[in-house]
Amino acid sequence: MRSNSKPALTFANEALSLNAKERAAIKKEVEIAFDGVLAALRIDTEHDHNTRETAKRVARMYVDEIFRGRFHPMPKVTEFPNVKKLDEIYTTGPITIRSACSHHMVPITGIAYIGVIPNNKLIGLSKFNRLTEWVMSRPQIQEEAAVQLTDLIESLINPRGLAVVIRAKHMCLTLRGVREQDCEMTTSIMRGIFRESNTSRNEFLQLIQ
Repeated sequence: MRSNSKPALTFANEALSLNAKERAAIKKEVEIAFDGVLAALRIDTEHDHNTRETAKRVARMYVDEIFRGRFHPMPKVTEFPNVKKLDEIYTTGPITIRSACSHHMVPITGIAYIGVIPNNKLIGLSKFNRLTEWVMSRPQIQEEAAVQLTDLIESLINPRGLAVVIRAKHMCLTLRGVREQDCEMTTSIMRGIFRESNTSRNEFLQLIQ
């Protein structure tokens, strides 16, 4: 018997990690729905050569690019033992941030810095970039995205100290509303030694200046 139930809905910033067939089905749904949006905006997509394939392009863009972290699986992350018992701070950044505001679906762009005091496990440097891109490529608010990213890294390597700082501009401020071009939001999350020790926290903050 065919089920008439609709697919379950989730929060905007949750990771669904769908397979290729599931993503193709969602792209088709989005294409049809966005055709309706364009029609509601009184755009003649049938005869306007500039918007004839727009719905299909938008569907592809949202599922495979802008919201890639929602629909595609998490990138593979290989862990390595901390053989040399490294216990000093290392940082990586600036890592490019590309996201979208879940309130208005317009871009959030900026940079992230990550600081680690390792414990027993390490991951490759590029994996911080890939994990950041995966978490940020969803409809987000910056405060929750920073927590998601920190929680994910912490679950993978269980470091003695972990710091994540994100600085970003939100086009819901620059394109609409107050239209403030120079306004930037900074979120800072400190875990472990970075939270407990002013010395370690200040050293990290100095390193990323």
